[in-house]
Amino acid sequence: MSALSNIVSILRLFSAERSELSVTEVARLLAMPKSSASRLLKTMLREGLLASASNTPRYRLGHLFFEISRLYDHHSTLMDLAEAALGGVCRETRHGGYISLLDGGDVLVLRVFRSTESLRVVTPLGSRSPAFATSTGRTLLARLNEEAVRTLHPRPLASPSPSAPQTLDDLLERLDRIRRVGWCEAIDEAVPGVGSVAVSVADPSNAETLAFCVSFPAHMVPELERRRFAGLLSEQAKRIAFRFDDRFWTGTEFPQVVAA
Repeated sequence: MSALSNIVSILRLFSAERSELSVTEVARLLAMPKSSASRLLKTMLREGLLASASNTPRYRLGHLFFEISRLYDHHSTLMDLAEAALGGVCRETRHGGYISLLDGGDVLVLRVFRSTESLRVVTPLGSRSPAFATSTGRTLLARLNEEAVRTLHPRPLASPSPSAPQTLDDLLERLDRIRRVGWCEAIDEAVPGVGSVAVSVADPSNAETLAFCVSFPAHMVPELERRRFAGLLSEQAKRIAFRFDDRFWTGTEFPQVVAA
């Protein structure tokens, strides 16, 4: 593998459950010599891709990602609208939320909204999760056609919980439902004890697509309240969709989009 490929592989190791990494962990997870892992981590630290985690010999994502995120936000009207929409929904529901995008088979968190409840769910900025096992991820996958979804999942699904899709056929059935109703719910899937309701929006002019969700402790929110969240999110998504003529919401036919 090239040095760039190895760096990307290291970055993909970070997730909501693994926000910090040591040299030993990187070497083990990527099956590479510790000397190579150490050299790569030090280079990434020097270039701002990583930062030291407190005073321990561990690493977390660095400031460069936050700088890039700010640039992305500055040039994204869709992000501005999604941020305003989700901010309003989070204030009304008192729960936190996330704006994310699809990156291969993963969903990547771009923006975090904190809950005002005393018991809250927090997923760090820049976290990755398998898209098929999250509400934001599935709303984004639902915009792809079946061939594209199958291409993103060439192997059997490694489901993180019994509540998540167990097979590709199961996933495809759930995606069909999202195309009918416009929103997705995930309860106790990628993160144990956590629930979320999500929608997605797109700007076809530049192929930009984002998902946003409300996230909450699963045991705190009954089904009727989750349906209310879905209504609030769908209303905001439709408002954004009509501005960009996002056919997922404004059209009568599912757009046959292929994965990049």
